[in-house]
Amino acid sequence: MLTGDWTSRTLGDAAARLRAVLEERKPQVVDLTKVGRIDTLGAFAVVRATDTADAQRALEARPETQRLLDLVAKASQRPDEPPPPRVSAWTHFLERLGRGLVNLAWEGFETLAFTGRILTATGRLIVNPRRFRAAPFVALAERAGLDALPIVAVTSFFIGAVIGLLGAHMLSQFGAQVFAVELIGIAVLREFCIIITAVLLAGRSASSFAAEIGSMKMNQEIDAMQVMGVDPFEALVLPRFMALLAIIPLLTFIAAVAGLGGGMVVTWAVLGLSPDFFVQRITDAVGVSHFWVGQSKAPVMAIVIAGIGCRQGMEVGGDVESLGRRVTAAVVHAIFSIIMIDAIFALIYMELNI
Repeated sequence: MLTGDWTSRTLGDAAARLRAVLEERKPQVVDLTKVGRIDTLGAFAVVRATDTADAQRALEARPETQRLLDLVAKASQRPDEPPPPRVSAWTHFLERLGRGLVNLAWEGFETLAFTGRILTATGRLIVNPRRFRAAPFVALAERAGLDALPIVAVTSFFIGAVIGLLGAHMLSQFGAQVFAVELIGIAVLREFCIIITAVLLAGRSASSFAAEIGSMKMNQEIDAMQVMGVDPFEALVLPRFMALLAIIPLLTFIAAVAGLGGGMVVTWAVLGLSPDFFVQRITDAVGVSHFWVGQSKAPVMAIVIAGIGCRQGMEVGGDVESLGRRVTAAVVHAIFSIIMIDAIFALIYMELNI
């Protein structure tokens, strides 16, 4: 007869003493009706001690205890699973390749679904402008855009200075130092002002959007919003799109001015070209067309950065690992998309001779 609690905390050496008593006295019945609490460890100890090859002892127990004993006995008799077959390196490579293609196709489908929901939310906003949320729009525009002004200006200033140094060094070998101004103007206004702005926003805003929305997804706040009848795309995604669309042209303009300022300082210090000459040369030789080429890329970059950040945030699962993976993916995908889109714009403008 067994008494007391047979749990992981109180078991102690009771299992060993039970086996010793059964081997010495060889009883035919083990009574568990006086047992208080019993968990799976206690049940496994009883089953292992009583179910031996030389004897099959009967167990008397309460119904709930008997169900636990049967469950543990059935689980303990389950045969071990055979080890998985060894897979060759070629098979493993093909498996990873196929899984990657399937994931790519699924990502494309999810992107189309996300785009459709954004367009639906935008259409509802156009039909009913009172659905526009001004408070989050202003807060996001300040946090994602205006707070990035210092880092965008400083980075663009040094990029323009580096271009000026390289241009002055290379062109001085041919006696064409004056053309360093055109090099700085075209490179900064056409490419680097929007590239630097977009890359910095990809690191700041895309990761921030993914982390914010992802943490809300983990805490089931988005589910609560849907239960309350609030569309997450209207409340979370659309304000971020509009904030970046409104603020990135300003950041691009600041980046262009700072980049030209860096180039002007270098040409003044290295080549002795005065700021008045630099500005006049930019106005006459470079013109405003290159500035508008750079500005034309800003809305597309804003849509890509906001879309990737918000979409990765919406895909976060219920664990922290998923959040970190999606935030990293948001930054990497945004930077890759920025470079690819800029290359596409360059090909289009080259074909249009702009």
